[in-house]
Amino acid sequence: MQQAAYFIFTVDVHDQHGMQPYQAQVAQTYAPYGGKLLVAGGALQAVEGQPPQGRVIILQFPSVEQAQAWHASGAYQAILGYRLASATSDGYLVEGCALAG
Repeated sequence: MQQAAYFIFTVDVHDQHGMQPYQAQVAQTYAPYGGKLLVAGGALQAVEGQPPQGRVIILQFPSVEQAQAWHASGAYQAILGYRLASATSDGYLVEGCALAG
């Protein structure tokens, strides 16, 4: 059984203007890999520990392989520099659990 995978990013934007090209194009880069946006900011409550700085973004992919393929794709790599230059961010790729049907 193939397990879903999740990219979890924390993004603290310090240059909103510089981030615009990334934000305008990122969705079209993950869709061909089966990626779906699950969380894009929103109200965050720290229940344990310290809250992350900025926004939390969660993308779901059909598999770890699809998620890795998206991240390594030419389309995503072409815009990644905008985020790296305009924000402080961390990213994590997490394999999901197999759920009984």
